[in-house]
Amino acid sequence: MTAPLMPRATAVWLVENTTLTFRQISVFCEIHELEIQAIADGDVSGNIRGLSPIDNGQLSWEEIRRCEADNKANLQANEMERNVKARNVKTKKILSPSQRQDKPNAIAWMIKNCPQLKDSQICKLVGTTKATIESIRNGSHKDMANIKAKNPVTIGLCSEQDLEKALIAAQPKPAKEKKTKKTTKKVAKKVAKKTAKKTTTKKPVKKVAEKKVVAKKAEKKTPAKKATTKKTVAKKSTAKKTATKKASTKKASTKKTAAKKK
Repeated sequence: MTAPLMPRATAVWLVENTTLTFRQISVFCEIHELEIQAIADGDVSGNIRGLSPIDNGQLSWEEIRRCEADNKANLQANEMERNVKARNVKTKKILSPSQRQDKPNAIAWMIKNCPQLKDSQICKLVGTTKATIESIRNGSHKDMANIKAKNPVTIGLCSEQDLEKALIAAQPKPAKEKKTKKTTKKVAKKVAKKTAKKTTTKKPVKKVAEKKVVAKKAEKKTPAKKATTKKTVAKKSTAKKTATKKASTKKASTKKTAAKKK
């Protein structure tokens, strides 16, 4: 549960108008017990006027009477104030009066401690407008004198995870990642050209290889044909030689026979 609207003023009212213990008031107002005791003694917050939590809708008389009867019990705020942090993480519509009052304080804290955040991010985290952010940044806000920087996580306006995500998103990106559309298109064109060249160079290589294979096959086939032709020529020459020998032997035999008849 978050602290009530103006916790010291609420503590002053509870000390003056109720019989609650210092511990119960300190737990509800989120103030140290010794400070509550100092308020009761008049040493602290002498100039502060008490603020009724009943008029603000934060407490009811029944709740005060219950805690006055039991010293160990703690004050529980009304439904509007109860578990505001848990609800606000899921739905940022339901805010307590104290949280609405602390919105400028949270904006001032973000402007001071997180200058890298954009106005749109602060609007999403806190639930405000850009005009109020600009007025607080320039110092022209109507309640500028009472604004004090407060962490929005401790107040309950946003969760720590949402704040961390916003800070990470607001960080500047490295120079390598900042590539324009033109450079990406140029790189894509270069890659396409390289791939096209590779494909065109690969096709003629295949054709040359096929031609070489055909030439080798032709070379293998031609020697066999030459060998067969040589054999046929040799056969023809031997046949001619044998024919000439037979003719010469016939002539010689005829000459012998003619000589004997004479």
